[in-house]
Amino acid sequence: MSSPADLPSRKPPRHRIVERLRGYFFAGILVTGPILLTVYLTWLFIDAIDGAVRWLLPDRYNPATYVHVPGLGLILGIVALTLIGAATANYVGRLFLRISERILARMPVIRGIYGAVKQIFETVLAKQSNTFREAVLVEFPRKGMWTIGFITARTEGEVRSLTGPDPVSVYVPTTPNPTSGYLVFVPRSEVIVLSMSVEEAIKLVISTGIVTPPDRRAAEIEVTRAAGG
Repeated sequence: MSSPADLPSRKPPRHRIVERLRGYFFAGILVTGPILLTVYLTWLFIDAIDGAVRWLLPDRYNPATYVHVPGLGLILGIVALTLIGAATANYVGRLFLRISERILARMPVIRGIYGAVKQIFETVLAKQSNTFREAVLVEFPRKGMWTIGFITARTEGEVRSLTGPDPVSVYVPTTPNPTSGYLVFVPRSEVIVLSMSVEEAIKLVISTGIVTPPDRRAAEIEVTRAAGG
């Protein structure tokens, strides 16, 4: 005769309903959470630009005075940047730009900030730039500890002459905020180039390792073996 301990435990119907509702609740959070967070961050971004543009236009010419159109400031900002870019393409625009840069170059503190920011923008936005195009593994902050990094450039100048052969500049982001991080110079032979894209690597950093992209190397090896066989 079986003892009560050997009998399968049966939960009351009320407990089963509560557990099922709890599962539905957490499933709803997982489904709607990323969508709502994306919409909220997008709304904050658009609202911030709308607020900035609102102060640049007089009330008489500001459409927001008569009707509130979300995203109108973003549209006006894109149009304004496009017009400024077109204006600097002619002789008068280039002359005005050179004069402005000369004025900024004579300001002790401003010239350093402007020069660094301009160089970053020119590097990142250049059509032929390979900045942030490779995600790599690098041993940081010590041997045996690996972290995600992004190759930003081939190291040149004094740093190249003082470091090992063929060094590369690697940006190591912090988690979960990848906009801050560290710049390290590592020999190219000591970095491991990953098969994942830059976007996937950024997701991995932001999610603190929770969102892990699949390993495509195994599939590539299988394809290579099948082609060779």
